[in-house]
Amino acid sequence: MSSPRPTKLSDQEISDRLERSPGWALEAGKLQRSFEFPDFSAAFGFMARAALIAEVLDHHPEWSNVYNRVDIHLTTHDAGGITDLDFEFASRASALTDELAG
Repeated sequence: MSSPRPTKLSDQEISDRLERSPGWALEAGKLQRSFEFPDFSAAFGFMARAALIAEVLDHHPEWSNVYNRVDIHLTTHDAGGITDLDFEFASRASALTDELAG
């Protein structure tokens, strides 16, 4: 049996959560952040590890990679907007970059 899907957050809830999510912003109704790495290999390594997070959460980002940059856009399509799941992925992705940098 699958777990219930999260519900869309209110504008105020999103605003409050963004204050505690450094580097993330609201853009076109999605959580957005760009990450820069030393080179393509490091950026691709981040994406590979972030893909494992996506699988664990059963929540897959919209993202793109050009050389050393990874752009991530998050929304929960079946909820019609941003949910706790988006912020959970954002938090884990940010923590992953800290781990890779350390």
